[in-house]
Amino acid sequence: MIAGCGRPADSAEKEAPVSIDGGAVGFALSLAVAEEYQRIHPEARVSVATSGTGGGFSKFCAGNLDIAGASRVIRKEEIEKCRENGVEFLELPMAIDGLAVIVNKKNQFAKCLTIKELDRMWNTKAEGRITSWKQINPKFPDERLLLFAPPSDTGTFDYFTQAITGKRRNSRTDFTPNRNQNALVQGVIGNPSALAYLGISFYMQNQDRLNLVAIENNEGKCVKPVPIDNVLRNVYNPLSRPLFIYVNKNNLKTNPSLEKFVRFYLENSWKWVDGVGYVALPDEAYVKTLRKFERGETGSKFGKAKPGEPITNFI
Repeated sequence: MIAGCGRPADSAEKEAPVSIDGGAVGFALSLAVAEEYQRIHPEARVSVATSGTGGGFSKFCAGNLDIAGASRVIRKEEIEKCRENGVEFLELPMAIDGLAVIVNKKNQFAKCLTIKELDRMWNTKAEGRITSWKQINPKFPDERLLLFAPPSDTGTFDYFTQAITGKRRNSRTDFTPNRNQNALVQGVIGNPSALAYLGISFYMQNQDRLNLVAIENNEGKCVKPVPIDNVLRNVYNPLSRPLFIYVNKNNLKTNPSLEKFVRFYLENSWKWVDGVGYVALPDEAYVKTLRKFERGETGSKFGKAKPGEPITNFI
């Protein structure tokens, strides 16, 4: 999916283009920022696309992208690929997202799920074996369990799998995948026995037609990501996560348009965060992120972060 935000030629000379690609979660924020930036600067040319967090990193580390949008931290093998291609990067958190676990409106029993129950439902050992709600909890009805989720090359899939099962690539594969998270919503709406996980903004757009499942957090309390203050205060753990942009430092040096746009992004993106369904960072985090950009600090600081760990620990 590509949003070309260019405008007809004005009297002002066109600037060098800026390219963004990456995860579906975070796309709306980058698109909102790019559209406003081009409204103010008609000479700018910013393209915003979404091919998944993994797809974005693949292009980024090949040197074919200015900015990668990501709903997870860059992996070691991706860092190595960037290094092989001479791509230095800045890791800049932009917002916080809560992963919503949703069920059909008719589902009145799955009001709160524990991490152990979600692990039993989603880990690789469940494939072909855990097919009924009753197998998740003996108090649940013996109804077929239908699962929907983003595909395995997305940041949402990666983060959820790591947070729930404790390992990467430890998810069953016998679920219905779809990169379009609105399609996941429709899958749950159309199946009384369905469950899915997705970015909170997609739930918010359809909350009257879905039930939101509370998750038992690390303190043993059942918590939902709504109100979104639960995400900001990090009580909705471990399914709260930062959203990032990764910026090609090499291109910052050679493309003044990129430096100008990224600065605008850092100074103004908070204005659109709530409107597109995410949670703004603490004020302190925005200040520190801008300072990091101005100093040109490269590399990943979030690689050792545990799922649900406060973002301020790593800025």
